[in-house]
Order: sequence, then C-alpha cells, then structure tokens
Amino acid sequence: VYVAWHGKAPGAPAGEVGRQVWVAVSHDDGRTFAPEHPAWSESTGACGCCGMAMAAEQNGTVRVLYRSATENVHRDIYVLTSLDLGRSFDGQKLHTWDINACPMSSMAFGESPAGTVGVWETGQQVYFKHLTKVNSAPVPAPGEGKGRKHPRIAIAPNEEMLMIWTDGTGWQRGGSLAWQLFGANDEAIGEPGMSPGIPTWSFGAVIAKPTGFLILY
Repeated sequence: VYVAWHGKAPGAPAGEVGRQVWVAVSHDDGRTFAPEHPAWSESTGACGCCGMAMAAEQNGTVRVLYRSATENVHRDIYVLTSLDLGRSFDGQKLHTWDINACPMSSMAFGESPAGTVGVWETGQQVYFKHLTKVNSAPVPAPGEGKGRKHPRIAIAPNEEMLMIWTDGTGWQRGGSLAWQLFGANDEAIGEPGMSPGIPTWSFGAVIAKPTGFLILY
C-alpha cells in the first residue's frame, strides 16, 4: 500500500517552493507503514492547491503525477516513477507552464494491458500522455473550452479511451461536464460532449465497462 502527499520538511523554504512529494509504504496490506520519505531530491516545489495522483500498476511500477511550483512561477507537470516498490523514484517533466498562480486543478491515471496514461491541465486545456510508450507526446482535447480542469480518463478493452473534464469551474464556481472519445490511435472520435451541472468544488469520474463507459458526477 502506498500513500503520497506534498508537504514540507522542518526548515524548508517558505511557501510552495519548499513543498515536496512524500511517500509512505506498507508491505503488510496497510497494517503498518515505514516512515515517510521524500520521493525525489529535486527542489521543484509543489503547487499547494492542485491535487496530485498516484497509481500502482499491475507489474509493480508506482507513479506519481504532481504540479511543481519552482520559483513560484514554473507550474509544470512532473511524473515520478518507482521500479523498486516505492523505495526510490526518478522524475521527469511532462509539460511546462509558467504562471504566478495556483491553477487549482487535479490530475489522474488510467491503466490498461497496453500501458498507463496520465491526464492533467496546462493553460486551461486538458491533455493525456502514454507514460509507458517511448517518445509519446501530450495529446490535447479538441476544441476550446472555458477553463478546462480536473481531467479523468478510462481505457476500454479495445483500447478506446474516454477523457472527461470540467469546463468553466473555478474558485467558488461550478460549471459543466465535458468528454471526448479517442480511438486506439489517439485520434478523437466525433465531437466533444458537454452537460451542465457540476457543482462548486466538484468534478466527475469515468469507468470503462466491458462495452462502453460509465460517467459519474
């Protein structure tokens, strides 16, 4: 069992630049945990209001997605990967965004037998990327929205993917649910869909079924 969060060690620099990702690992089904430790030694900071994500894959690989806060303006997306059951992590920057503010968004993973996909927001647009494919590039949702945030993704047995996100949400403001279906070649299938009704501070979830998808919000 793996638990991760971002926080500060005693004596760390003030503000978000002093935050880092921490991990605690249990090897007995969660009955006991080893002391927490920093996942990565690089001083990237961590965006205080953005929700990070963690996933343990079927092959034992552990991944963490989070947004940095380097110098308070580099709000980039990083993935941390552990191949030794959470004992150590290597980091990689996935996407760059310079903004002197917290985007207040979140990120997520999707997994299939073909590999793991990560989703996140950069610049009011949502993206997905195949984390287990070499040289894959971030793929944006088609079209333009009104501040796209909180993406989630599910992968069907035929490798089609449904990505959902919120449109127009913000501080003390609800918005709409939006979605887009992608084929196994990452090409968008049809046009994005949208439905009103996302309350303040909320977002959706998506599940792949044996045939089709289920969206909860």
